Amino acid sequence: MFQGKHVNVTAVRRKNDEIVFFEVPRTTQRSLQLLKKIPIVRGVVGILESSVKGSQHLNFSMEAYAEDESEDDAAKKEVKKEAPPAEKKSGFGVGMVISVAAAAILSFIAGKVIFTGVPAALEELLFSGLFESSVGHNLLEGLIKIILLLAYLYFISMTPLIKRLFQYHGAEHKVISAYEAGEELTIQNVQKYSRLHYRCGSSFMVFTIIVGVIIYSLPIFEWQGLWDRIVIRLALLPLVLGVSYEVLRVTNAVRDLPILRFLGFPGLWLQLLTTKEPKDEQVAVSIASFNRMRELDQQMSKS
Repeated sequence: MFQGKHVNVTAVRRKNDEIVFFEVPRTTQRSLQLLKKIPIVRGVVGILESSVKGSQHLNFSMEAYAEDESEDDAAKKEVKKEAPPAEKKSGFGVGMVISVAAAAILSFIAGKVIFTGVPAALEELLFSGLFESSVGHNLLEGLIKIILLLAYLYFISMTPLIKRLFQYHGAEHKVISAYEAGEELTIQNVQKYSRLHYRCGSSFMVFTIIVGVIIYSLPIFEWQGLWDRIVIRLALLPLVLGVSYEVLRVTNAVRDLPILRFLGFPGLWLQLLTTKEPKDEQVAVSIASFNRMRELDQQMSKS
């Protein structure tokens, strides 16, 4: 999936080697556009929007996969012939879009609540009497979060479906890097580049842990007991997400400065788990998606 100035595009290769596209114009409500101009707030809004859009594009990919796995190929082709062009393009009605958006936001919130509460509870139960200062406990809590995150990513990356997903993730990064270097987007050229890239959501996950430790350690957020600790963590979650987003923007802005490049290294290290080296056919799909996005962006800019 690639996000352009005016449109988001996902490309999927079907079993018959045809590449199909899911194209969604980028539209934002006026109220959200105003919120996106406010530092820290814009990070929370952007994250929720990305969760919704990512779920829509992932559902399209899963629908295509399910169709390919269907044994009734003749019926599938007949349905495709009768479907109106708009439905074939997006595959989502208004009700489906609302359902996917709600599910994406709820899943994101639930995941963050679990990932915030469980490490705090583990640290409190295992090391409650180890330090007098809360700073030491916060650092241990951050370490537990990192261990849990790395273990989770490692084990899911061993499943064939997620491994394939991570290969496409690596292919996206290679295409972007080749384009930024001014290379012609051929498979051979793209494969020369690294699967790691500074502008990646994986980096954001690391920054939420680091920023969280710093914010939780401020004297004004002292806690007394496990439940008090968890409630404070959850209440501060929007602030942690918003500040982490701003930190990510800064690391992207200074990535070409030799002295400050290291600020983005934690995110790059995590991408060693969230990306895999892609095959040539996966790079070809990513190139097709990127080219389609650029084509639609140019058309929309002229109109």
